[in-house]
Amino acid sequence: MFTSVDDVSARLAETGYLASPAVATTVFLADRLGKPLLVEGPAGVGKTELAKAVAEVAGARLVRLQCYEGVDESRALYEWNHAKQLLRISAGRDETWDETRTDIFSEEFLLTRPLLTAIRGDDPKVLLIDETDKADVEVEGLLLEVLSDFQVTVPELGTITATRRPFVVLTSNASRELSEALRRRCLFLHIGFPEEELERRIVRLKVPGLDEALARSVVRVVGALRAMDLRKVPSVAETIDWTRTLLALGADTLDETVVRATLGVLLKHQDDVLKATAKLDLDAL
Repeated sequence: MFTSVDDVSARLAETGYLASPAVATTVFLADRLGKPLLVEGPAGVGKTELAKAVAEVAGARLVRLQCYEGVDESRALYEWNHAKQLLRISAGRDETWDETRTDIFSEEFLLTRPLLTAIRGDDPKVLLIDETDKADVEVEGLLLEVLSDFQVTVPELGTITATRRPFVVLTSNASRELSEALRRRCLFLHIGFPEEELERRIVRLKVPGLDEALARSVVRVVGALRAMDLRKVPSVAETIDWTRTLLALGADTLDETVVRATLGVLLKHQDDVLKATAKLDLDAL
């Protein structure tokens, strides 16, 4: 998909995703080496958006597996359309079981889920396995099979092997340690909170009409909040939301009144709001 690291940066920027040199380099290597990309970092720093941007750049279909506690093979890989199978069995009462079985365990009755969908067909795809750390450990075994050989075994149909490998992005908030076996199969990228200059560029890109002075003030206040010992520091997504909030209120500068009134956009816990209210010194920023 990409000819160089600079090509990654330029083309992602066209979609509205401003990539740091580390992000652009790792995406280029994942594409060139054909390796899955494991992206870790706090929530709201652009891990999922990176996969979406790569899909847009490549003109590829985004196939997303949203992980959660309890997700299993039927949700991740495939399952059979049981209702349709029962109807088929009822309609063929005069047939032998062998005749019926051959029919109901065919492609017509197969419901593909994200992992199987991603490796079937010749069209370009980006497979996003989102919040991998929220899935149970048992799901990692399934991911190992898919990411090792890009093939899946369906007992009734045989082994299905990808004719065109998808670009794979796994995201993790590091709430659970992923297995070393899964990590070995991936290139690793950590996306943290961006440097002040990059975050300012991101905010101005995402919030049209924002002037430079207010952008600088916003990013500095958010940086000061991240330096505090809070339960949940504001993410880049919350920085953007706060900026849009300020514009909606008609605020062209930051003062104590407007900051206090809108801290709930940035901070999601009352004790964090109280701590920030007591410690934040706008005059020192």
